[in-house]
Amino acid sequence: MRLYLTALKPTDSVTDGFLPAARALGCEVTILTDRPERYRDSGAEVLRCDVRDARAVIDAVAHHRVPDAIFSNSDHIQAETALAAAYFGLPGKDWRACVDTKNKALTRRRLAAAGVETVRSARLAPADPPPAGMPFPAVVKPREGVASEDVVLVRDAGELATAVAAIRDRRPGETLVVEEYLDGPLHTMETLGDGERIRVLGGFRTTLGPLPHFVEERLDWEPPPGRDHVLRALEALRVGFGACHTEYVMTPAGPRIVEVNYRVIGDHCDFLLASMLDVPLFELVLSVHLGAEPKLPDRTEGHATALSVVADRPGTVVRSPGTIVPAPGDPVRIWHRPLRAVGDRIDLSNTNRDYMGIVRAIGPDRARVDAAVAAFTAENPWVIA
Repeated sequence: MRLYLTALKPTDSVTDGFLPAARALGCEVTILTDRPERYRDSGAEVLRCDVRDARAVIDAVAHHRVPDAIFSNSDHIQAETALAAAYFGLPGKDWRACVDTKNKALTRRRLAAAGVETVRSARLAPADPPPAGMPFPAVVKPREGVASEDVVLVRDAGELATAVAAIRDRRPGETLVVEEYLDGPLHTMETLGDGERIRVLGGFRTTLGPLPHFVEERLDWEPPPGRDHVLRALEALRVGFGACHTEYVMTPAGPRIVEVNYRVIGDHCDFLLASMLDVPLFELVLSVHLGAEPKLPDRTEGHATALSVVADRPGTVVRSPGTIVPAPGDPVRIWHRPLRAVGDRIDLSNTNRDYMGIVRAIGPDRARVDAAVAAFTAENPWVIA
């Protein structure tokens, strides 16, 4: 079987997740990317391609080898990959769903038109003034942003104008979204669909850092509340194939969608999800794109946590715990994946880019996981000078 994987920069999800999974499924992998030099050590065939252009992807595949699947886990090229898969008659996502979920203004319009939910929201083209009449507090964000970059809470018209001007200075020419602030606990729901049925894998309760920024600092395994509402939202958005990571808030008025990421959950929570469910998650996701029906066991016992070690000051990393994996027989299994190295310079961005490392832990219950994570972080500190 020939799997084409469209990719931008390498991520652990690709190099340590999907590539080994593809080989386990017996696939020969061709990576299509605009950065082939960064995949030299992948062990896969690599072709240069403008993966942001569906026509270029189609042309590259058509003049190479016959495809059995075309897949991407990148936030930025889901629609292009879906169009290429559709061209060759392969299983894939609805390209319209990829556009609607990536574009946060279209997400709001689609959910409102379907009668699922209404959130006050305004789209700001590059020359548009900040909207009048928006309820405060409000949130300003890039229409197609990722990793909490340039997402900020504003409390009045003056803060709104300042935030819009600052974001436009960093992102000239980009369209922004301003919407009402959704107050309440933040959750995720992780799903996997085969085009006929969506399976709920589970979910996490998300702990954010201090406002006005929205940095995700911790995720804890928790059955997703508001499940039916989220499934209705996904149906309205035509999301029903492959992996999807949905973030939503349980407001006093009920669940409200924050964003829908039409890919597997990131920041090493994909590996945590696989370990918690005790399934080959990456193989299951790829098997759907190869035309198979995913088989998932039910698992509810135990607790899982992902703790992001966030830099709290600018400076230089002078101490790092390094890579750590669980010891055999540990009642709580703990992994640590460093994202920075000793000698790296830290310049705070107030986004997920400030992560220095990820601690993943799985154990029999929340209390023991919490205690083990607290002990681990105390014994294995990151130090910035």
